[in-house]
Amino acid sequence: MTDDTDLLPEGLEDRLPREAATTTRAMRAIQDVMHGHGYDRVLPPMIEFEKSLASRMAGIQSRRMFRFVDPSSLRMMALRSDFTPQIGRIAQTRLAEAPRPLRLMYAGQVLTIKGAGLDPAREKLQCGAELIGSDNVAAATEILTVAIEALQAAGATGVSVDFTLPDLVDTLAEKAFPLETGQIEAVRRELDTKDAGGLVDAGGEAYVPLIYATGDFDSAIEKLAAIDAGGVLKDRIAALREIAAAIGEKARLTLDPSERHGFEYQSWFGFTLYADGVRGLLGRGGTYRIAGAGAGEAATGFSLYPDALIELLAASEEAPDKVFLPLGHDRDVAARLRSIGWRTAAALSEGDSAETLACSHVLEGDEVVALA
Repeated sequence: MTDDTDLLPEGLEDRLPREAATTTRAMRAIQDVMHGHGYDRVLPPMIEFEKSLASRMAGIQSRRMFRFVDPSSLRMMALRSDFTPQIGRIAQTRLAEAPRPLRLMYAGQVLTIKGAGLDPAREKLQCGAELIGSDNVAAATEILTVAIEALQAAGATGVSVDFTLPDLVDTLAEKAFPLETGQIEAVRRELDTKDAGGLVDAGGEAYVPLIYATGDFDSAIEKLAAIDAGGVLKDRIAALREIAAAIGEKARLTLDPSERHGFEYQSWFGFTLYADGVRGLLGRGGTYRIAGAGAGEAATGFSLYPDALIELLAASEEAPDKVFLPLGHDRDVAARLRSIGWRTAAALSEGDSAETLACSHVLEGDEVVALA
């Protein structure tokens, strides 16, 4: 009989010293960039009432959350699967009177009932920034710039950005390329699979050119601009070009205007972030509305999921220097070494040595000597 006492549930894992150290460094670098751009960190609780988490943003699915009844209030509670609804709640309650635009950032763990696609992980790191009260081109440019800088500071190379227009089908279906209510979801589905024949069968023949308006940004945006949509796309195309020009050479840019996976609550603008050597996406962001009084509040933000980047960086992370402190060492000298940035490991018995404690240096008197 197998003893499963020490097994972790599927989709959860420990971070051992090397990966934990890389995680700390990467998360600090990401947060330093956001802090430098004027974003203030908030720390929402891991658990909230399910109704609050599920109703703040369109597209947030409570069925993906771990839920349970609070024995105190007897109300249904949930573990967060996404920070963004919590930031929206804070912005519209505790910080409702704060001047706009309001810049907030966050970092921590999120948990889902099951992984997504080929990624079995259920617990993930999520960090990001939200610009509350604005969703114009300037806000989108700032958010995307901060996201790119944050990934590069953490160690990502070859960052690429894939633009999308999350509500494109809804916008076109209203007037330019009319669809019946029952056709809209079918057209979205066929666009997702890039199936031209399926689009025609679904009554979306006018949407077929969108399949080919993808790829390198400069060529794809020209193909999108050539689609005769009665001018409804003019402002959006101009906005995408302005954002792309501001990014310049900071990242490789591509366009897939009808992509909507992961953009359940974004509105006119969205983007996905990738980097060389990193499996899967590293983050996404865009414009959205926080549900609230009246029409709610406009916002722009991004979320990074750096686990795959951390895994890549940890594989080549060098062990930091560490000084072995023999029995009877001068404690004042050791304290001074730590105050200037050295790590130390003190012998606790005669059997301890610099080698067994994985040290790179040894303290001899008041001198630090490198091991051969």
